[in-house]
Amino acid sequence: MPTDKEIEEVIKMLDSKTEEGVSRIGIHRVETEREDYVKEVHHHGRCDIGSPFADGSVGNFGC
Repeated sequence: MPTDKEIEEVIKMLDSKTEEGVSRIGIHRVETEREDYVKEVHHHGRCDIGSPFADGSVGNFGC
């Protein structure tokens, strides 16, 4: 169970991202990762981060 301090840290991090203009944020908590592990992925388009369209593994059909 996260502490109040840990929750506040996450809220501050999310607030700073939205203040910077980030409009889409996805958070995934993984039990097997280190406690201090944070991975940030950025995408310039409006596709879902990590989707086949965002990572380029799906091409445009009919072109």
